[in-house]
Amino acid sequence: MVKKAYYRSFQAVFNVGARFLYWRRPIPVSGIGSIRKIPELLKKEKVTKAMVVTGPTIGKKLAPKILTELDAAGIPYVLFTEVESNPSVNTVNKIQKLYLDNACDGFIAIGGGSPMDAAKAAAARVVRPRTQVGQMAGLLKVMKKIPPFIAVPTTAGTGSETTIAAVITDSDTHHKYALMDLHLIPKYAVLDPEMTRELPPKITSTTGMDALTHAVEAYVCWTYNTNESIRLAEEAVCEIFRYLERAYRDGNDMEARTQMLIASYKAGFAFTRAGVGNVHAIAHTLGGLYNTPHGLANAVILPIVLEDYGEAVYEKLAHLAELTGVKFTGSDEEKAKAFIAEIRAMNRRMEIPTGFDFIKEEDIPQMIKWALAEANPVYPVPVVYNKKRCEKVIRRIISEA
Repeated sequence: MVKKAYYRSFQAVFNVGARFLYWRRPIPVSGIGSIRKIPELLKKEKVTKAMVVTGPTIGKKLAPKILTELDAAGIPYVLFTEVESNPSVNTVNKIQKLYLDNACDGFIAIGGGSPMDAAKAAAARVVRPRTQVGQMAGLLKVMKKIPPFIAVPTTAGTGSETTIAAVITDSDTHHKYALMDLHLIPKYAVLDPEMTRELPPKITSTTGMDALTHAVEAYVCWTYNTNESIRLAEEAVCEIFRYLERAYRDGNDMEARTQMLIASYKAGFAFTRAGVGNVHAIAHTLGGLYNTPHGLANAVILPIVLEDYGEAVYEKLAHLAELTGVKFTGSDEEKAKAFIAEIRAMNRRMEIPTGFDFIKEEDIPQMIKWALAEANPVYPVPVVYNKKRCEKVIRRIISEA
């Protein structure tokens, strides 16, 4: 009870202080072919040599589309294509060194959350060269303006193109660090649906559920929310319910692809302002220990945690059930449970598993420790977890596999 009181007091005070911070949104550049505007944006920001950061697959398949535009515009660049699915401290340091050695003065991050997070953390290290990644973990520890940063998402889900966060894994301990600073928000978010056209159905589904998790967790938080974050979270949930399965079934459905990118952008800003919760805290432990893709972890854990929250979230989930057309009648509890049931149904239709059987018994204490340390006191969760309750949820994740 003492810890809970401290957490709630911290969140209440932070909520007041946050009202005085500048929560800007990246400037969106959207529509089919919008990547062609990137050279113009670089010139506007006076970037003379860009550091292009991506992963191996995107580096081969999609990055060349942007590199061709840079070549045509005569803009030099340095290309890094080695970002792994859960970016490591070592990768961040490699990017920073390459950036400095080649006198770059701006970043282009192409891909899902991993390249964007790696590039953000590298940008933080560029402006704070004597500070290690782990030392910048937590809230507002960068506190310096990073170089011009253009984010080009190739998935509709992570929302990293809008957020203050960069999640990086320590290669030695497998612990995930979350760097959270307003200076890490990209300057531009280029939302070109053509960059998501070839996304496999499996990744379309899990990254889409990642966006849904962002929107729902931001919506059910007990504080930090603003009228804007609430509106954007509601809009994102409705758009994801409407368009995600369309994009999953037909990757060439450009309306669905466009709307999912916009929904991810909205959800990203919503959780940037309002925070996430225990779903993310537990999901990050799976990424660190087992390299579980973040969207997949969130998709599986979201309905389990919402069910565990119980009446603490019934009223808000009931409203989401009405907005999405899932259920209009009955009690708040009935509507909330119908909303959660529809999340499970979406997962099932997109062949997302119901649980994970790879979690090792000996890892559970470490998962609990990391999850509680991440969530408390910063995340404005609707229900504060202790060790016993966190373990209960983890064991449900295992048992439902």
